[in-house]
Amino acid sequence: MSKARRNWKIWLVSAAGAGLVVWLANAMYARGQSAQGRNDARTITIDRSPQRVIKDPYPSFSAVAINADENMLVVTDENLFQILEYDRRDNTPPQARLTEPKRVISGTNTHAEMMCGVYIDPVTKEVYVVNNDTQNWLPVFSRDARGNATPSRYLAAPHGTFGIAVHEEKQEMFLTVQHQNSVVVYRKQASGEEKPLRVLAGSDTQLEDPHGIALDTKNKIMFVTNFGNAQVSPPGSTGGRRAAGTYGKFEPPSITVFPLEASGNTKPLWTIEGPQTMLNWPSHLALHEERQELFVANDADDSILVFRASDKGDVAPIRMIKGSNTGIKNPPGIALDVKNGEISVVSMGTHSILFFPVTANGDVKPSRTIRGGPANQVALNIGNPGAVGYDTKRDQILVPN
Repeated sequence: MSKARRNWKIWLVSAAGAGLVVWLANAMYARGQSAQGRNDARTITIDRSPQRVIKDPYPSFSAVAINADENMLVVTDENLFQILEYDRRDNTPPQARLTEPKRVISGTNTHAEMMCGVYIDPVTKEVYVVNNDTQNWLPVFSRDARGNATPSRYLAAPHGTFGIAVHEEKQEMFLTVQHQNSVVVYRKQASGEEKPLRVLAGSDTQLEDPHGIALDTKNKIMFVTNFGNAQVSPPGSTGGRRAAGTYGKFEPPSITVFPLEASGNTKPLWTIEGPQTMLNWPSHLALHEERQELFVANDADDSILVFRASDKGDVAPIRMIKGSNTGIKNPPGIALDVKNGEISVVSMGTHSILFFPVTANGDVKPSRTIRGGPANQVALNIGNPGAVGYDTKRDQILVPN
């Protein structure tokens, strides 16, 4: 998927032959043999085009944000390292290859690559984007930025940030950090090496590979989704990833709920967790304050789950959008449009942004779709590949993400 991908998944791609892998192996062997002799100064220079490239030419949408007053929809693309803006009302015709965005921000000056989160300032219309794996920056772009634009400012965010939410009244910015199992809170205008106002982290928090975050400013609580990759630190430990006595374990995916001002090693007020919840890689989430409903992009289950904001424990969703008619495939991102009564879902597996009424339930078709690629084009979902292997029996290339 993410994708960035923030976890491990193996994709099998049919190979026309083993020539490329064998050639690379021979080149590496020759170089190793060359290096064995102390007096052998030979080097191997590879200066040729590849025989072929396995790469998705279309965007892998990972997060979405909407400003309904301006009909402004912004998505991040982890595949081609782009930030794209569309008109919220766009609807790609079935016969069209794709819908062209109104603007694209991309390039080396942007400090943006594997982007997993996005936020639109309701006043200035600035766009905040959260990098996850390859850039430890949170860049902010002006309303008119496009192309290889330099950010208006950028913050040195922790490595592995994923979700973003902003408390506009208090001008505070909340970020989830996967690799530190934490929520860090900054001034909204923070930049450079500025330190967070507070940090929520520690074994008692039950933050376990946190991803999405949503704020209920009325009831002064926050919701955080967790994949379940836990880090356990001994009592008195600082909780660092390599602290003595620290170890990891796998827990069920969950939604943890905290006071809005929580910091330190604070226990959650309550947790949504268990087999009835159907949570499976719960990623971004959105809270409808008026309806007191929580919408969850359930990435690995190709579904959108809806819970009551007050739900606790092992509870079933009150509604679920899932099925072949929905067009949902690996949805990491979701945004709520209260003004128009819609939710927008980024479907990474189909290069699409899908729109549904907030009351949608079951195997329903989207109200409309914005496509970044051809209809029925399967996304490769190769993101952040860490290695490559070759299966000689099946004639397949294996790519773990």
